[in-house]
Amino acid sequence: MNNEQIILLVEDSDADAELTAMAFQEARIGNPILRMRNGLAALDYLFAQGDHAGRDVTDMPAVVLLDLNLPLLPGLEVLRAIRGDARIRHLPVIILTSSNEDRDRLEAYDHFANSYVQKPVDYDQFVQASRQLGLYWLVLNRPAPRRDV
Repeated sequence: MNNEQIILLVEDSDADAELTAMAFQEARIGNPILRMRNGLAALDYLFAQGDHAGRDVTDMPAVVLLDLNLPLLPGLEVLRAIRGDARIRHLPVIILTSSNEDRDRLEAYDHFANSYVQKPVDYDQFVQASRQLGLYWLVLNRPAPRRDV
């Protein structure tokens, strides 16, 4: 796996973030996980503004794991902002949420989420899901080439 690119985890729950990190570690996914606790912080990071001003905006994460229910700015608004910017619109965004609501899935796909994964309740299932996510998005997937904008 490409262990140099980060996985951007946008998750407000400490317990879910810790579970995700443990599951990825147990699944032997060595990419560093950078966590943002709310939607605004995630956009500040991605657009190199606010607390992340000066960050190289061309250094993008390998994938974004995005919860839907976030403080300050909901996950769907984060997704909308990503897809609305030509510099990062092709960034892989996986909705990783506890919601199994049809309307949430439909809205995520309407805004071009790459995938929608419901968080498994069982830890072993979560590790297996993390392994599959890592294998596909970090090894098999060929991301879009960078676009000069």
